[in-house]
Amino acid sequence: GDPTMYESYWQKKGDETTVVIPGWQFMSYFSDATRLCWFLEPEFAKQIVRLHNVVGNAVTENRHIVVGTGSTQLFQAALYALSPCAEAEPISVVSAAPYYSSYPLITDCLKSRLYKWAGDARSFSKNGPYIELVTSPNNPDGFARRSVVNGSEGILIHDLAYYWPQYTPISSPANYDLMLFTVSKSTGHAGMRIGWALVKDEDVARKMTKYIEINTIGVSKDSQVRAAKVLKVISDNSEGPNEGDSFFEFSYRVMAKRWKQLREAVQQSGLFSVSDFPPQLCMFLNRVFEPQPAFAWIKCEGDIEDCESFLRGKKILTRGGKHFGVSPKYVRISMLDRDKNYETFVRRLSTIRS
Repeated sequence: GDPTMYESYWQKKGDETTVVIPGWQFMSYFSDATRLCWFLEPEFAKQIVRLHNVVGNAVTENRHIVVGTGSTQLFQAALYALSPCAEAEPISVVSAAPYYSSYPLITDCLKSRLYKWAGDARSFSKNGPYIELVTSPNNPDGFARRSVVNGSEGILIHDLAYYWPQYTPISSPANYDLMLFTVSKSTGHAGMRIGWALVKDEDVARKMTKYIEINTIGVSKDSQVRAAKVLKVISDNSEGPNEGDSFFEFSYRVMAKRWKQLREAVQQSGLFSVSDFPPQLCMFLNRVFEPQPAFAWIKCEGDIEDCESFLRGKKILTRGGKHFGVSPKYVRISMLDRDKNYETFVRRLSTIRS
C-alpha cells in the first residue's frame, strides 16, 4: 500500500510544499500546553479542519483533534482509551471480514490485559462490552461499511483512511464519535507518519493523548509542520482558480484510469473476478462515479485455491485472503504504485491464461 503513485503530482508542484525549519525552532516537547492534545501544532489543527470542511467528508465541530504517528498509533491509543479498566478480562475487539490485515497483529502485539482480538464481527456473539472496528471504505475490498454486531454495549472506532474523493464519492460528512484519518492515504505522504483522530468525547481524547504521551512523548513537530503545508496547498488548489489541477482532480483521474485498465486485464485473462460498485454522486467533485478503491480485491476463479501463490508464480506480489480473515482464493493488490510498476502488473495479469 505504499502510495508512490502521488509522487508525480507533488513533483509538478515544485516548491509549493517545501518547508524550511531553522535549527532552533520546535525544540520543546510542547506545542500548546493549554490544549487537550498539548503536542498538536496549532497550524496543523487549523489545516485539518479546513480540509475536512473543503472536502465535506467529516464533521469537525465539537470534536477534539488528537495527532498520532500515523493512524496505527491512533488505533492503539483508541483501544487504550476505550477499554474498561475494571473488567475481569480483556474487552473483545472485532471487525467484519474481510478486515484490515494489521488489526489482529496490532491488537494482540502487546498481549494487553485491557483488550484482545476476537475475530470476525459477523460471527461475534459474546455478551458484554466490545469494540468494533468499522473501516469505510473498507480495506481490503473497498466497500462502504457500517457496524454489524447487534449488541447494546458496543463501542465503535471508525477508520476513515480512504474516505477521500479519489477513492469514493463523498456523499455526506462522516459524523461518528471517533474517526481516524491518515496523511499517507489522503495525500500520499506515508513517510511523514502522521495521522489524526476526530474525537467527540473529551475523556476519550484525553486518554488517547495520555497513551501517546506515554508511548512516544508526543508526535514529531517537523512532520506536523510539513503536513500542515501539504494540507494547505490541497485546500488552496481545491478552492482557487486552478481548481482543475487540484490534487483530488489529479488523483481521481489516475485512479479512474487504473481501474479501467484493471477491469480490462481481468476480462482479457478470464481467470479472475473483481468487485463492482454502485455509482454515487460525489458532492465534492460534483460528478457521479463508482468507487475506485486504493486496493483491488481480486478472486481467483475455477480450481485455483491459493491465489497468492498462483500469482507469485506469475511474478505478481499480492497479500492473500487468509490475512484478512477469508478464503485464500482472494488477494489484495495495491493500486497506488508508480505508473511503471502498475502498468507492468496489469500487463502481466492480462496475459495469464488457464
